[in-house]
Amino acid sequence: MIAIPGAVNRWCDGVSRREFLQVGGFGAAGLALSDLFRARAHASLPSPRGAGRGKACILLFMGGGPPQMDTFDLKPDAPAEVRGEFPPIATSVPGTHISSLLPALAQQAHRYAIIRTVSDEYTGGAHGQSVYLALTGHKNLRVNGDDIRPAADDYPNIGAAVARVRGNGQALPPHVWLLDMHRRSFAGEGGGFLGQPCDPFRILQDPNRPDFRVQAITPPREVPLDRLSERRGLLDQIQRHADRLPGRRMMDTHQERAFNMILSPQTRMAFELNAEPTQVRERYGRHKFGQGVLLARRLVEQGVPLVTVYWNGEEVPGGWDLHYRNAERLPPLAGPLDRAFSALLDDLNARGMLDETLVVWMGEFGRAPLIEREGGRGHWGRCYSVVRAGAGIRPGIVHGRSDRRAAYPIDGAVSPQDLVTTIYHCLGIGRHMELADALGRPYRLCQGEPIQAVLT
Repeated sequence: MIAIPGAVNRWCDGVSRREFLQVGGFGAAGLALSDLFRARAHASLPSPRGAGRGKACILLFMGGGPPQMDTFDLKPDAPAEVRGEFPPIATSVPGTHISSLLPALAQQAHRYAIIRTVSDEYTGGAHGQSVYLALTGHKNLRVNGDDIRPAADDYPNIGAAVARVRGNGQALPPHVWLLDMHRRSFAGEGGGFLGQPCDPFRILQDPNRPDFRVQAITPPREVPLDRLSERRGLLDQIQRHADRLPGRRMMDTHQERAFNMILSPQTRMAFELNAEPTQVRERYGRHKFGQGVLLARRLVEQGVPLVTVYWNGEEVPGGWDLHYRNAERLPPLAGPLDRAFSALLDDLNARGMLDETLVVWMGEFGRAPLIEREGGRGHWGRCYSVVRAGAGIRPGIVHGRSDRRAAYPIDGAVSPQDLVTTIYHCLGIGRHMELADALGRPYRLCQGEPIQAVLT
């Protein structure tokens, strides 16, 4: 039996991460993975009608908080202690400029929208509160600070809600979490009041490693695929005899789908990065983040509704939490981001997937206007930038205008709640949607409004 040690976390489909990974224990009566499909049949909800046409979302989450004035909202006329070391460059959209750290993304500006005025007056720039707000669209009222651990009454993560609403009928997990934030566990990462069934399926291995594989879809060595297929044939024979006897159904449809999933070359190929041409893998960048973004594209291509790729670059300790040596630490962060994000937009467009795939680039907040004594910037949630592309998003626009220091919105301010509501809107999930907890109590999913100015 193949198993990966760890805490038992169940998906929205009702099967635990550990159970899904334990695919080697095949018995005559069935397959452990079949629990995935059986539970999904009981737990799924009908998809609501909505305005969005998006079939999937790839969320690129820059844990730590990227600086807006060094990425998508530069202030070249501000004092030196504000504008930073990296000048703006022209983009493919006349009049729009972004950082010289992002030359490839500058050439893709006609494919995305920049929102420069996300404003949060609630969290005070604390990681824990801000991550919760960014990933759920709700304020966490338990404690105001960094150290907010998951709790059963949390609001669900965006991916958890999408998994609950859109996850029915899929063979692959409905919400996949790639890489990690290199931080302790935060509230807002999981299913919350939807329960452990809606926690994400996490793949924390480095997809850039030559030996990368997902064990959940890899039969044990002692049971190669041809033998597994023979076992399936044997079960079919037993089933035909058992069907003649009342109440003797040996293999139900969920067990049959589990066999089909493991035996299906298409399922295995979703995680098979080596199937990509070398030039494609190079285009995304041969580093952990780049290959994680490429894997996200492969997963949504196979029908996964939401994939979150957390920043997990190994080049800069602390990632985007840039409290010191901003000028030194930003280039090795921006380089992999520029390469992978621009490759994703180009790739989705070339494959005809961009119109139906929402791509979101964001962090939990931005950075303070003034460069501090150690050459970094503090946390800042009062004004920061987010980038969106794809399903339902107007390409090539800039929404909102910040002041001369990128510190406060002048016009077009939007809230983190509005950002999350707009994601749901683009995926066809209405802002009045309610989801029930384990006791059947309904909760309003959205606290914000769709940002109409960035929608087509």
